[in-house]
Amino acid sequence: MTRQTITKIGLIALQSNKQHLLLILLLFGSISCLFSQEGKVIVIPVKSIADSVKISATTDFSAIAIRDSIQTDSIPADSIRKKETLLLDKIKYKAKDYVKLSQKDQKIYLYNEAEILYQDTELKAGIITMDYIKNEVYAGRIKDSLGNYTQTPYFKQADNVVIPDSIRFNFDSQKALIWNSRTEQQAGLGSLGSDAMKVYAEITKKENDSVYFLSKGKLTTSKDTVNPDYYILINKAKFVPKKKVIAGFSNMYIADIPTPIALPFAYFPMSTGRTGGLIFPTFGSVDDRGYFIQNGGYYLPISDYADLELTGDLYTNGSYGLNSRSVYVKRYKYRGGFNLQYQNIINSQKGFDDYSRSTSYNIQWNHSQDQKSNPNSTFSASVNLGSSQYYQNSLRLQDIANTQNNTLSSSISYSKTFPEYPSVNMSLTASHSQLTSTDVTDDNIDMTLPTFQASMERIYPFVKRDGIKKGAIENINFQYDVNAQNRLTTNDEDFLTGKMFDNARIGLKHNIPISTNFKVAKYLSVSMGGTYEDVWSLQTYNQTYDNDASAIVRDTIQGFDRFNSYNLSTSIGTTVYGTFTRGEDKKIQAIRHVMRPSISYGYTPAFDQYYDDLYDSDGAPRTDSDGDITQYTRFNGTLYGVPSLSKSNAVSFSLANTLEAKVKSKDSTDLEPKKIDILKNLNFSTSYNFNADSLKLSPISVSGGTAILNSKMSINFAGTLDPYAIDNNGTRINTFNKANGGSLFRLTTARANMSYSLSSKDFQKDNKDKEKEGENKYDYAAASGGRTDDLFGDADFSSNRRPGEDEDEEERETKYYSNTIPWDLRLAYTVGYTNPNRQNSINSHSLMFSGNIELTPKWKVGASSGYDLVNKGFSITQLRFQRELGSFNLRFNWTPFGTYERWDFFIGISSSILQDIKWDKQSRRSN
Repeated sequence: MTRQTITKIGLIALQSNKQHLLLILLLFGSISCLFSQEGKVIVIPVKSIADSVKISATTDFSAIAIRDSIQTDSIPADSIRKKETLLLDKIKYKAKDYVKLSQKDQKIYLYNEAEILYQDTELKAGIITMDYIKNEVYAGRIKDSLGNYTQTPYFKQADNVVIPDSIRFNFDSQKALIWNSRTEQQAGLGSLGSDAMKVYAEITKKENDSVYFLSKGKLTTSKDTVNPDYYILINKAKFVPKKKVIAGFSNMYIADIPTPIALPFAYFPMSTGRTGGLIFPTFGSVDDRGYFIQNGGYYLPISDYADLELTGDLYTNGSYGLNSRSVYVKRYKYRGGFNLQYQNIINSQKGFDDYSRSTSYNIQWNHSQDQKSNPNSTFSASVNLGSSQYYQNSLRLQDIANTQNNTLSSSISYSKTFPEYPSVNMSLTASHSQLTSTDVTDDNIDMTLPTFQASMERIYPFVKRDGIKKGAIENINFQYDVNAQNRLTTNDEDFLTGKMFDNARIGLKHNIPISTNFKVAKYLSVSMGGTYEDVWSLQTYNQTYDNDASAIVRDTIQGFDRFNSYNLSTSIGTTVYGTFTRGEDKKIQAIRHVMRPSISYGYTPAFDQYYDDLYDSDGAPRTDSDGDITQYTRFNGTLYGVPSLSKSNAVSFSLANTLEAKVKSKDSTDLEPKKIDILKNLNFSTSYNFNADSLKLSPISVSGGTAILNSKMSINFAGTLDPYAIDNNGTRINTFNKANGGSLFRLTTARANMSYSLSSKDFQKDNKDKEKEGENKYDYAAASGGRTDDLFGDADFSSNRRPGEDEDEEERETKYYSNTIPWDLRLAYTVGYTNPNRQNSINSHSLMFSGNIELTPKWKVGASSGYDLVNKGFSITQLRFQRELGSFNLRFNWTPFGTYERWDFFIGISSSILQDIKWDKQSRRSN
């Protein structure tokens, strides 16, 4: 039969409902497909080699049936329009058990570990049904042999992942209907996991790639995805992945029990990276300032490299505080941050006797430059300045630990290196040092604005640059250094005003050291040299004695002036080793003593040409008790001191000692003995001045240190031994103490300090790797200028936890405590002794401790305190209690007595996403 005949028979069979004719044609393979829909018929004959006719699915076969068959071949091919498909890519699918194609249902069934991939869409489930006419899929779970549902669907589109019980998805419209969906959303800068928001919903309608509508939803950050310990129930919500959730009525549930925490509508940010937004404040009350709102404000990401956080504190009695913090980072270039704080502090109420008002501020700035950015130029800054009483009067609880810091210091420096020979290093530095335990009118602030320092590379004039230096001549070398400063001293009242420059001192010092070194008798190292100094000053001081006031009057002389000086020195030293060997079978196999004795000689002439006689107001020269005329130098009070009036011709002695031992290892597999330090250092030093009229021998300085108990305890000590006696007035006399009926030396000052740290890990057998556990952790307390330990209490009261604090949380939760309870303890002991005038007193004597105990993996208690044995009082004493409640964190800190008596209680969600859901109650001492 020809193709035209087959086609006509098929049309007749369809029009006359002769199904048996169609069956015959199908059986003989004469047609490959035939069906009818709304009067439109498709009859596709088996193509022959010469057949090139294409029949569209929209062809009207009623018209074709009445035409001549010859005209059918004459239909132009380009006049037939094709239906445009909505699928943009191939659909790939597979399954473990079977893939079933049903022409009757026009569907494809995939069973057991079924997968479908289409562009950026990935769908995995136990069973998947795909309608290839509607381009829709349905995915669901399957039952195992025990009747339990398994293989929960996994739906991923781009970066969004949803894990539902079942899902219906259309490839054309990209819409979906999802039942019992579960998804995790990263928020902020954290990573997915315990700090991610989990979104649950009974029914979810996916409108497009960026919008989901939720019905009966739950939001939580709990780790337990099946039975969360808390969640926020929302009836209806609009969910934009990685951006936000906008919900209607929202109610917080704890252990499936509703709480009074509810809102008529809610907004939950889900943005990744840094986004601007409000910072929720903390509410509370204190006795002396009333109710307060703390740490409320706004966060603003300025750019990809910097951000800005603006917060404030407000009290009902009128006190307030303003804070701004910024962090900036540019990879391979620099990193740093600002922290500016201003407080207006009001105590009590107007009309009361104890009413007072004051302002204080604190400025912090740190900046560091990456070494790879510019190896020849470096800029760095570390600034911490402000009101001296800022920490003592601060409204913020996190500043309490810093009340024990007695100084604030700052440094801003820029350095530049010129590498060409001879290379020159230059630096410009502004520095600041401030005492915090003084009155505002005292001169407690020292600053240099700025200090200029330059040094030239060491030059060897008698040898080539790359030559070998041998002997005293070839080792002769010299350098050139210059130092210029603008130094001033001021107080809090004049700080950062024009008055702070009234007593500024400006000077410059040139320094040229010349030296050489060589060996004598193979074992003795000899060095010789001298130094030339030239000091410039822009002002000097003339002095006269006022008879009426019985005081010296100083007159400032503006203008350039200078003086020069020089000195000569030489030294000889060696190293002596002494080893006492006992044998390899002994526990202590050997003891080694290393001594480094050194003798040096120095000569400085008298520069009396820079000294003048002191006259009184009557024009007569002043004399001392011996009748000698009193002299003064106009350089007294200048920046770099005064030239020497008396000749110095002194020899100095020093001896450095170390004592080590080789101990047989307890581990039989370890063949090498263990080296331990008995004394890390023990140093003696003194000097003898040949040109001194009396007291030629200087007191002997002694210092040393060691570490014991596997280096867990460090011990350091120092003292001064005076060989001369004193009279009844406590004045040193030119008589040796031994000749005066006393001992060989008088112990005039002594000090010692010890620190000891231990924990339960020290008693574990496998502890070698654990000792390095905290070496690479960032120290937040040190970075903010505070102490590196918690002997003065924990300074972190503002946040729920520190970054990285819970890195080992999952591991700790799997432990079972039997007889071992994790704990740690830190002890510190200091003592100072003074006896220059036979007072024989202890001037400082204190003991401090801090410790923590983990009663369970969730309970942690700690305490820190100290006692001053001289003043008979306690230092800051703090008791700490912390409880981890799954997704919540509970904390209670209490300072029971003292100047900073207070307590604070906190309970809130640990995750940073919902950290504003908390209750924080704080108190402060009453005035």
